Amino acid sequence: MIASLSYKDQSPGVKARFDKLKARPKLLEISGLYKRFHSKAGEVVALQDINLTVHRREFMCVLGQSGCGKSTLIRILAGLETPSAGQVLVDGNPVIGPGRDRGMVFQSYTLFPWLTVKQNVMYGPRMAGKSDFTNQSEARQWLALVGLDKFEESYPHQLSGGMKQRAAIARALANEPRILLMDEPFGALDPQTRQQMQAYLLQIWKNVDITIFFITHDLDEAIFLSDRILVLDPRPGRIREIVEVPVPRPRDHEQIRSPEFLATKSHLETIIHPEDSHAKPSFDKLPIGRMTDVNDSVE
Repeated sequence: MIASLSYKDQSPGVKARFDKLKARPKLLEISGLYKRFHSKAGEVVALQDINLTVHRREFMCVLGQSGCGKSTLIRILAGLETPSAGQVLVDGNPVIGPGRDRGMVFQSYTLFPWLTVKQNVMYGPRMAGKSDFTNQSEARQWLALVGLDKFEESYPHQLSGGMKQRAAIARALANEPRILLMDEPFGALDPQTRQQMQAYLLQIWKNVDITIFFITHDLDEAIFLSDRILVLDPRPGRIREIVEVPVPRPRDHEQIRSPEFLATKSHLETIIHPEDSHAKPSFDKLPIGRMTDVNDSVE
C-alpha cells in the first residue's frame, strides 16, 4: 500500500528552490510585534508576538479566520497603523509610516476616476519629482507588463474589475517598491477573472524584482500563488504555522488536483477550520405562515 503524501514532503526540485530562497537577503523582518486596541469594553489584542522574516523576491500569503489580524498586520507593514510594541524593518530600515519602498493594492478599486489609466500610473512618480518624459515612457512599460498598453487613455469607469486591479498593480509598481502589499486584491472578482488575475500576478512577479505579501481568505489562491503561507490564529492574532508549499513551479491551475496541492489544502483546512467547525449547523425555523397552496411543495 502506498503511503499518502504529506504537505511536508518536498521533491528534490522544490527543496532546492527553498534552499535558494532562504539564502537570499532578508527583505522584511518583523520582531516582537503587538497591536492592542482600546475600547469601552476594554483592551483587545489584535496581534500578539509576531516574529517573521520574508526574503527578497519571496511570495508569501497570509491565511486565517476572520478576526486573526490579517488586515491589521498588512496595515502596520504599510505604515498605516502603528504597532503597540515590536519592530518592522524593510531592507534593515524601520517602518515608521508610509514609504515608497512599499506598494499597496487593496480589494476595493482605488484608481483616481478623473485620471486616465496612464495618468494614474504616472501619479506617484510625478509626486516624487520624476520628469514627465521619463515618467510617460516608464508608465507605458508598466502598462505593457500588465497587458493594458492599449487602454492607457481609458478612464477607470471604462475598465472591467480585473483590468482595474491590473492598473492598480501597475500604479503600485511604478513607484519601484521593494515589497508589494496586497490586501485581498481579487476578493471582489468573479471566479474566472480571479483565476486570470492570479496567473497575471505570477507572470508579473516572475519578471519584476519584487517581494509580495498577499492577504487572502481563499485556500486554493494561497497555495497556487505562494512560496510560504503564514497561518494566523484568531483572538489574539498570533502565528500558528508557516507552511512551505510543496507544489512545484511554474504553477498552473491544473495543479489544484495534484497530490501536493491536495495534501497542503487538507492540512490548512485542519488548522484553520477545526473539526468542530464542520458540525452541521442548526437552523431556527422562521415564524412564517404558509403562503402558497399546501399541495404545491418544493421539497
